Amino acid sequence: MQPLSPSDRALGDLLVARRVLSLPQLDEVVGLAETWHVRLGDAILSRNWADPTVYYQAVAYHYELPFVDLIRFAPDPTLLAAAEVETYTRKLTIPWRRRDGQIVIATANPGPEAVLFARKRWGPSIAFVVTSKFDIVWAVQTAFADALSHRAVYELAERTPELSAKEVFTPAQVIFGYALLTLLMIGLALAPIATLVTLNVVMSLFYLGNFVFKGILVSVGGARSADRDETIAIAARLLSDDELPVFTVLVPMFREPQMLPVLARSLRQLDYPLGKLDIKLVLEADDHETIEVASKLGLEGVFEIIRVPPSHPQTKPKACNFALQFARGEFLVVYDAEDRPEPDQLRKVVAAFRQSSPNTACLQCRLSYFNASENWLTRMFTLDYALWFDQMLPGLERLNVPIPLGGTSNHFKIDVLRELHAWDPFNVTEDADLGVRLTQKGYRVGVVDSTTFEEASCRAGNWIRQRSRWMKGYMQTFLVHTRRPLHLLGTIGPIGFLGFVFFIGGTVVSGLFNPVFWLLYLVWLIAATSGFDPVFPQSLLFLSLFNLLAGNGAFIFLHMLAPIRRGWLSLIPYSLTAFGYWVMISIAAYKGLWQLLRNPFYWEKTQHGVSKHLVHELAPVHETSP
Repeated sequence: MQPLSPSDRALGDLLVARRVLSLPQLDEVVGLAETWHVRLGDAILSRNWADPTVYYQAVAYHYELPFVDLIRFAPDPTLLAAAEVETYTRKLTIPWRRRDGQIVIATANPGPEAVLFARKRWGPSIAFVVTSKFDIVWAVQTAFADALSHRAVYELAERTPELSAKEVFTPAQVIFGYALLTLLMIGLALAPIATLVTLNVVMSLFYLGNFVFKGILVSVGGARSADRDETIAIAARLLSDDELPVFTVLVPMFREPQMLPVLARSLRQLDYPLGKLDIKLVLEADDHETIEVASKLGLEGVFEIIRVPPSHPQTKPKACNFALQFARGEFLVVYDAEDRPEPDQLRKVVAAFRQSSPNTACLQCRLSYFNASENWLTRMFTLDYALWFDQMLPGLERLNVPIPLGGTSNHFKIDVLRELHAWDPFNVTEDADLGVRLTQKGYRVGVVDSTTFEEASCRAGNWIRQRSRWMKGYMQTFLVHTRRPLHLLGTIGPIGFLGFVFFIGGTVVSGLFNPVFWLLYLVWLIAATSGFDPVFPQSLLFLSLFNLLAGNGAFIFLHMLAPIRRGWLSLIPYSLTAFGYWVMISIAAYKGLWQLLRNPFYWEKTQHGVSKHLVHELAPVHETSP
């Protein structure tokens, strides 16, 4: 426990004297500040007891400095530099005006540290005024909207264009694809049967390799040591509040005002000092309804609204890139609006990072659904996720194969995230791509035994829109990282390369090939019962039949195993209906392929808040209290 500084104690007395806080409230925030090892102001802003403007006016009075509203009196743009945005927002200190030969510095954290920093940066001829941290964030967003927006969209494409999906197909890929198509057409013209046999052999072998590889993943992932998970859980419980770092939480939202109360409640329930959370509600600047609701909810001072200027592509990764420039934490996590992370998740992540190798840059938590029992589709979606996160991702981790991260509950070291130029705004499955880039750069991605519960799409149309976007993003990721196959092989090794091909490419190809194998089997069955000689050799027909029956049977069996770890035995019978689920996956795969060719950067939004399990939790958009 860290005792408060004399200055903070004097500020607390002033706040009571001015009736900003009551004496019991002061006692509580003093206790929190000492336990969390944060400034008194951070503890006060973690509670909803004082209007932030009133609090900062009291701070100005305490330090005998003027208070300035930066929204009404904007900083002199000639004093600001776009390259220093992250410094302004991290230090909450910004040059404001020139006056009487001095540079007047606006700060939300007056005190010796701010003075030393300002003198080092702007020289000794300075003066100070006090403003709120919200005004600084607003002023920076306003002054550098165009520059920050450009950086959010194009930084990766300009710095490392070979790793950006901005160019869908490179000339080399177009030539390679055209050459393959030409060879296929020539083969069909000159030797149609031999060509079809060869094509079927290649498809069958790839399909076989895909389900064998995923079977290996499940076997390896199922053997993950529970001792390590328990060790991290114990270490997380032993972490004292003052040991925990500042954690940035990004919550990108678009036209979801009704989800805000649910979101705020979920984040308040985290077992983490609220005064050490740097929560950014990342909203599109033209989403006026959500911004208005967020402004009226009376959220604690740890919540900040980041307005993303309109630009194309309008994607979640672009919004996250924009907000990253305002992040102040050591670690960063992305949550969706409806996410419900387990309360100790952030503590487990901190403990896991401290026990992991120095090159560990990201930890993925498991995802599951709180509305699994709603209907057949949500049950199948839950089975799908249980197999993916509980079995396959731990297998990828143990084999050191690039992990295609899920779109939420990914916890990053923020310095590494910035080093890699963050997310690709042109990739609609942005975290899958980022997981591969991390591995290519020599960083490790791990898995943490903690679950975030989210809303499963309970309507077929909504589900297909979501899955087709995922499939399109996997196609983008595969195209980007196979542009330089030898480089990919050299950076992630042979096992990693095969894992990438089968896990990223195989996921897409399976969705596209399944109907082909079903059709081939149907044609063969009709031909066999009609007395026609089979066109394909018997050995190939048996291989195709094996893929159809054994491959699909094996995946049904794996889906039966998936829920056992969590004790969800009631879901096991639904694995027998997987065929219908795979039909929907194939529909989504072909839709994703069509969109890749027609509109590759279009973000097909998933509608949240439609589950009956959320109806009683959703507040009307005009509600003004949390």
